[in-house]
Amino acid sequence: MVNKYKYERVKTLKISVILGHPYEKSFNHAIAQTVLEKLTQNGHEVFYHDLYKEKFDPIITGKELVENISDDKLVEKHCSEIKEADGIVIIHPNWWGQPPAILKGWIDRVLQPKVAYDFSENDTGGGVPDGLLRAKMAIVFNTSNTPEKREMEVFGDPLETIWKNCVFDFCGVKNFYRKMYRVIADSTYDQRQKWLEEVGETIGNIFRRNRMRAFLINKRMS
Repeated sequence: MVNKYKYERVKTLKISVILGHPYEKSFNHAIAQTVLEKLTQNGHEVFYHDLYKEKFDPIITGKELVENISDDKLVEKHCSEIKEADGIVIIHPNWWGQPPAILKGWIDRVLQPKVAYDFSENDTGGGVPDGLLRAKMAIVFNTSNTPEKREMEVFGDPLETIWKNCVFDFCGVKNFYRKMYRVIADSTYDQRQKWLEEVGETIGNIFRRNRMRAFLINKRMS
């Protein structure tokens, strides 16, 4: 009897990373860079989009809204990638308790019927949709200049409801994690570095390393 090892590669994940912030030196960009580095380090395939840099058009036309078909090649690319994604990471600031307009437009144009959700055959749109996204996990990283106590007592943290319930649960993504970093305006360099380390750890723990895994096989030799 001899022992042999059969090696099998752990599945490479496809992760969509969407950044919505116009300033290239922002902490949001630092978060996005940390996410990209960690995902690449762990051997995953990344679909990365800096919406402002690629000049994503957030305006949906009446024709596109009614027909659910876009003539915009960039929108088609986003739709194709989000359907394939095993995980989704969104990065944006808290502006008026909402995502920036460009990111809201991304939701309107990319998470469309037949791509992210659909209704049953006899449902004209008034019922509960079926989520179509294959992603098993969604992560949202936010930044804010509002202290947590005021955010919760005065505003009620609308971003949690928007992303968790209105977007991802609606589209079939049941596993959700969101982290808000604040107060950015008052943060020190050391504090931001600690936050970035936490971002990397979060990504590493949720989307684990693509590695070779050994399975022991017992084979009787004659």
